[in-house]
Amino acid sequence: MDLQWEYQGEVPMKLKTFLKEQQLSRRLLSTIRNDVEGTILVNGQSSRKIDKLFAGDQVHVILPPEQISTNIVPSFVPIQVVYEDRDFLVVNKPGHLASIPSAVHPDDSLVSRVWGYYLLRGYEQQGIVPHIVTRLDRDTSGLVLFAKHRLAHAAVAQQLTAHTLLKHYYAIIAGDDWETDFVVAQPIGPDPDNVYKRQVRSDGKLAYSHFTRLKVSNGNSLYEVDLKTGRTHQIRVHAAFMGHPLIGDRLYGGPQGVGLERQALHCHYLQFWQPFSHKQVVVNAPLPSELAQLLKLK
Repeated sequence: MDLQWEYQGEVPMKLKTFLKEQQLSRRLLSTIRNDVEGTILVNGQSSRKIDKLFAGDQVHVILPPEQISTNIVPSFVPIQVVYEDRDFLVVNKPGHLASIPSAVHPDDSLVSRVWGYYLLRGYEQQGIVPHIVTRLDRDTSGLVLFAKHRLAHAAVAQQLTAHTLLKHYYAIIAGDDWETDFVVAQPIGPDPDNVYKRQVRSDGKLAYSHFTRLKVSNGNSLYEVDLKTGRTHQIRVHAAFMGHPLIGDRLYGGPQGVGLERQALHCHYLQFWQPFSHKQVVVNAPLPSELAQLLKLK
């Protein structure tokens, strides 16, 4: 992966300080310098970290190729790409597909399909491998963000920590007797009776979900949910805690028998800062047909 910047500061700056501002960690810098395929150049010349940059200097970093984990088996099932640039990829994940490989789903996951997509396009020749940034439950559909290299992953991970990477969800709940706008701020932790479940518990981790009703149709309510935290099963747990589990959510007691074999949850909005092209990226994915059917939408 080949990255280039022009230093535009008015005051001279040490190269290592500039590279740190570009999200290159000390560990990554060491990896670059110790790998024969990694290079750091200033104006075409090999440079030391203590060298100073002046206005107009061209900084060129070549990241060493990355190796894919042997656990990742490529799948060539097509993916729905919603956004792609040199550094990032956003995919609209269908329901019933695991985000990452597991013992239960070793051969087909979203990561496996993205790796297959990369192989078909020869991305591996550039040392590009999938770095999944955001994940969704197997039976939740919607937008998932991938970084194409470790530097992009590190940069966007900071946005996750700072809660500046935004994700909004559509959730469908039976009935129309909920409030139109409310917040659930309840800590979430593991359920001692079920290894797969989470529950609201006083010793759990703080979780904050903002529910806004958008539509009531066909006897069901469509909510947009904005997460301020990212706990496992957060929306599902908070909805069940309030007494209205999501339609189709078998694990948390949601209504069944409506022709839906998964929970009615879809990540429809994703916003993040592209640190290399210096722009805000906003992508959307409409409600999938099986969920729209619950509202009789076309």
